[in-house]
Amino acid sequence: MATVSTPPIDQARSIFTDLGYSVSGDGDEFRAERKWRVVRVTALTDSDETPDDGELRCFVTWKEYASELRTQLRRTDPEYEWAIIGVREDDDYEVLRAPPSVATAI
Repeated sequence: MATVSTPPIDQARSIFTDLGYSVSGDGDEFRAERKWRVVRVTALTDSDETPDDGELRCFVTWKEYASELRTQLRRTDPEYEWAIIGVREDDDYEVLRAPPSVATAI
């Protein structure tokens, strides 16, 4: 089982690199760039708070917390466009997008 206190940052970097993004930055947040798009990617655990600012954001968390995070983001309704990637230890993942009223460019 995933160590829930450790954000899945390595998985996040791998996913975005595999999608053709150039990644830069250290820690639990980095920039993923491709063409005109710059996405701020944040790896979270179950108890982390989401940022209040940004344009395009992607949150990467363990699969078992992805739905809870989606509910939290829908409730707080941030100004930025967002998506969530729920990862499993076997490197499989699922993408949860913002509600249809907010078009996600990830």
